Amino acid sequence: MARPQAPVIVIVIVIVIVIVIVIVIGIGIGESVADAFTDPAWSSSDELALRALPGGGPANTAVALARLGIRTRFLGRFSHDVFGALFHARLSASGVDLTGSVTAATEPSTLAVADLDDSGQATYTFYADSAADWQWTDDELAGARLNDAACLHTGSLALIQQPGGSRIEDNLARAREHVTWSIDPNVRPLLVPPSVYRERLPRWCTLADILRLSEDDLALLLPGADPEEACDTWHAAGTRLVVITLGGRGALASLDGHRITVPTPAVDVVDTVGAGDSFTAGLLHRLAALGHLGGRLDRLNLEDLTDACTFAARVAALTCSVSGANPPWLDEEALDVGVEQLLPHA
Repeated sequence: MARPQAPVIVIVIVIVIVIVIVIVIGIGIGESVADAFTDPAWSSSDELALRALPGGGPANTAVALARLGIRTRFLGRFSHDVFGALFHARLSASGVDLTGSVTAATEPSTLAVADLDDSGQATYTFYADSAADWQWTDDELAGARLNDAACLHTGSLALIQQPGGSRIEDNLARAREHVTWSIDPNVRPLLVPPSVYRERLPRWCTLADILRLSEDDLALLLPGADPEEACDTWHAAGTRLVVITLGGRGALASLDGHRITVPTPAVDVVDTVGAGDSFTAGLLHRLAALGHLGGRLDRLNLEDLTDACTFAARVAALTCSVSGANPPWLDEEALDVGVEQLLPHA
């Protein structure tokens, strides 16, 4: 089946990869990261084999958006090393436009060594000092077109790591008048202290129309707060739509204080790598299809929000059913008939 062409464009910017996604409908900016997993079949008592897969939150979202049929641009800085070539190839093969990205940067790529628990949840050790993703210059960003999209998506390390983070934030703030801005904080406490995110989040909330985060992020950003309290806090700071993914318990979305919940479809989970990024892509895809991107979400209602979050949960569930951040294509039947029917628990 031919993959359908969506009537919207998405652009993504990568910074480690740290990424911002612009949807035209889309642009993304952020990082690309080599996710390294241990490979028991090739390891021994005196040798550890690692299998490296392309990842990075903003890059994952850009890939998922493009595979869902959204014209997406990703703005990133790709190292000249072997990982940089891997990132570039994966994004291009998924249909992501890389116009405006920096290629063959002299700095190294970011590496994250993943440790999976019994449920498939990953924790990471990062090797990211002076990585290519964080080294954006004003001249590089000045050449990136940010006003030709309906949505900009970013987050993760791109907005935190310096010197590039502040420069990206300033450029996005200038473009906000004409686009919907989506942020996923994607807190990485082993690389950046959560206190740094807490310091910057109020500023992001004044700019962001959509804040999507996980319950793990919530625990680090607002310790002791329940999801409803957190939504009200971030609404008060300026964000209209807050979506918190709750793992196997589904997702909670709050639009100006009005809440909806959606369940998680039943799948056989291989791992959860990239699930949150795929959820964000599914959410933005459906909001675009329903005509809600390109402004301040003024016409968004709870019915359309439920529709968008339900679709997003399906996209995330399919990503969990395979290894690594490998989101589905729009023509996969499960997206149409429901993953519950195709991928039931054993």
